[in-house]
Amino acid sequence: MTMNVKEIPNEILFAEVRRLIAENRNVTLKAKGSSMLPFIRGGEDSVVLEKAADIVPGDILLCEVGRGNYVLHRLIGMDGERLLLMGDGNIKGTETCRTADVVARAKCILHKGKMTDCKSDGHRARARIWHRLLPVRRYLLFLYRMIH
Repeated sequence: MTMNVKEIPNEILFAEVRRLIAENRNVTLKAKGSSMLPFIRGGEDSVVLEKAADIVPGDILLCEVGRGNYVLHRLIGMDGERLLLMGDGNIKGTETCRTADVVARAKCILHKGKMTDCKSDGHRARARIWHRLLPVRRYLLFLYRMIH
């Protein structure tokens, strides 16, 4: 199957993503970057996004963390309307935003024809373990990159 790939400026792309999500439609985006390794591989994986209702820590969220600056990172903490996000592939650094800045939640990850349900108990358990490995994540990511 041949696929046409088009580059679209972020302001146009995310305005359309917001519109489709508001209509309760799912949106599939190709992942970019390495901030969500090893769960999401930029350039290889796609993420199916859905409307984010009843978000909880462990969810992967698409959020606007600054004017026109969007991230797809995991929710690691909540304090009322304030959210704390961190990429699984990051060894330090977090972002904060408000619940109003959440655009969508990852429903599933598509990798080489296989789907991973982001709400499954198995995915959430692996993510919790990965988060607890933060003190040694630098070394694990180094090994992961060497293997892949």
